[in-house]
Amino acid sequence: MAQLQFGDAKRLSHAYMISALDREEALRTARRLAAAAVCTQQGRAPCGQCRACRKVQENIHPDVITIARLEDDKGRKKREIGVDQIRQLSRDAVVLPNEAERKVYIIEDADRMNAAAQNAALKLLEEPPKGVMFLLCVENAQLLLPTVRSRCAEILCGGGQSAEDEENRKLARGYVKAVSSGNRAELYRWCAAHEGMDNRAAAAFAEAASALLADMLCGREADLGLSRGQLRRLLALMERCGSYLQVNVGVRQLFGLLAVDAIDSGGNRG
Repeated sequence: MAQLQFGDAKRLSHAYMISALDREEALRTARRLAAAAVCTQQGRAPCGQCRACRKVQENIHPDVITIARLEDDKGRKKREIGVDQIRQLSRDAVVLPNEAERKVYIIEDADRMNAAAQNAALKLLEEPPKGVMFLLCVENAQLLLPTVRSRCAEILCGGGQSAEDEENRKLARGYVKAVSSGNRAELYRWCAAHEGMDNRAAAAFAEAASALLADMLCGREADLGLSRGQLRRLLALMERCGSYLQVNVGVRQLFGLLAVDAIDSGGNRG
């Protein structure tokens, strides 16, 4: 396999979400990105030869810190990453690096952060300390809050979307396009045409729409004429719909809400 290179380390983002079906593949990518961040050679990074790169490869670099699920008293990994771990990370992140120009935090199983931990992480991602990078390794990005995902550049390792994922993404784009038109009649027609899906399909659509809106917010997708404020309001509406589905609100009622509230909260710029 060709070695990943990330170019000029100074151009790296402060946060990445690294998605892979194989946990080890995500970690390998995260370590190479961490090496690029602390590499001391000029040119494309990581060079793999400098002292900093070698230390990352050996997992002994003091400025590359891994956060993982804690173990219980029987040596088994706990189910979640808790808020106390993220709070400790926050306290450590403001301490200056030991050797490198920046500190890098690799969060293994970031999709196992509980809700409180994700909200604490969101504060860090929104206002990161200077010279700090966060690498979130996930198997299922949909388990992260859309607001967390929107603060991260995304790296996909292998795999790709399934046919079902692609269809849900296409549906999500069709809905956002109907909203961005500002034409309420067109939006009503779109919602009426799709309100017959079952609860599972509606939940998958809501997840795909939330992911699409998060991608639009962080510039990975074209915004279709919606402002950032409108995208945020539409994302909040979609998250409400997802929570309603969890308490068995009917799909027809859900699409009625999407038809009635979307343009008021997420119309086009015009």
